[in-house]
Amino acid sequence: MALIVQKYGGSSVADVAKIQSVARRIADSAPGHHVVVVVSAMGKTTDGLVSLAHQLAPVPDPREMDMLLATGEQVTIALLAMALQALGFKARSFTGAQAGLRTDRAHTKARIARITAERVRAALDAGAIAVVAGFQGASDEDEITTLGRGGSDLTAVALAAALKAELCEIYTDVDGVYTADPNVVPEARKLPRVAYDEMLEMASLGAKVLQARSVEFAKKYGVTVHVRSTFKPDAGTIVTREERAMEDVVVTGITHDRSQAKISLLRVPDRPGIAAQVFGAVGTKNIVVDMIVQNISRDGYTDISFTVPRGDVVGPSAPRRPCTTSGWPRSPSSASACAATPGWRPGCSRRSPRKASTSR
Repeated sequence: MALIVQKYGGSSVADVAKIQSVARRIADSAPGHHVVVVVSAMGKTTDGLVSLAHQLAPVPDPREMDMLLATGEQVTIALLAMALQALGFKARSFTGAQAGLRTDRAHTKARIARITAERVRAALDAGAIAVVAGFQGASDEDEITTLGRGGSDLTAVALAAALKAELCEIYTDVDGVYTADPNVVPEARKLPRVAYDEMLEMASLGAKVLQARSVEFAKKYGVTVHVRSTFKPDAGTIVTREERAMEDVVVTGITHDRSQAKISLLRVPDRPGIAAQVFGAVGTKNIVVDMIVQNISRDGYTDISFTVPRGDVVGPSAPRRPCTTSGWPRSPSSASACAATPGWRPGCSRRSPRKASTSR
């Protein structure tokens, strides 16, 4: 039998009624298939847990944050397994660690090292539907880790790759990928197909439909992803390899991102190795730098500005390595816009040639 992986986001399992509706949808897919289901925490559960943590500590310990946030998905997997059992199906729930998802030790933004999925395979062989907690895993030291915001998408794609699934379906509250945010641009059109590179660029620059790392993983392992609505039976958007017909399109879509913070280093000595010191220090904290702008040198000094996710900005601080500058100002309310095109190939500095950044 063919194997499919389905992922349901927080809005799809926000309450008991929606969990029952998701269970019925899974039941419709089960005949003739092995089914693995990945779920997020219910509704705004994760936001609520983050709020509780910040009421106790301005900067919560990352390890304890992972211990806390991982509980959200564990509630959902148990409830969904119960709902499937109530419909007469065999179902087994698994945490990320039980599913064999092993990560590095970077708490709150861990990266997947490997997936064994032995217990998941055993459940499928026994005729059960495997319900797996998204967003979480465990390090080799058996420490609970989380994969960062949108990590359930990554869990689903990674499991699809490990289990050699025929398809990975991402169910959400929108019915596909649009040429722009339909809440901002009412005339936006749904795209029937999007190439991995285009989706990666759009996801990394504000499109909320898929986590950027999940798209990167899908491209690396050739996982076909179908983004579709939980609440409608309509076909969504297929994210796959680029086809010849896609090359005819000049611009695929426009994205915007209001969750960026801009940081500027003023009067940085303009000599080789300084930028490596700055961004090497940022990289040791697993912070993703989005865009980098360096001004023309004057009197042997230059200014460097870069953007990072706003959640990674705690406050102005000096780099960990020696680097003499005259300022470290930040703008916490920056926004960015990007046009994704089929000809653009993301790389290490993939975004700077295609982005415009403004402080509001």
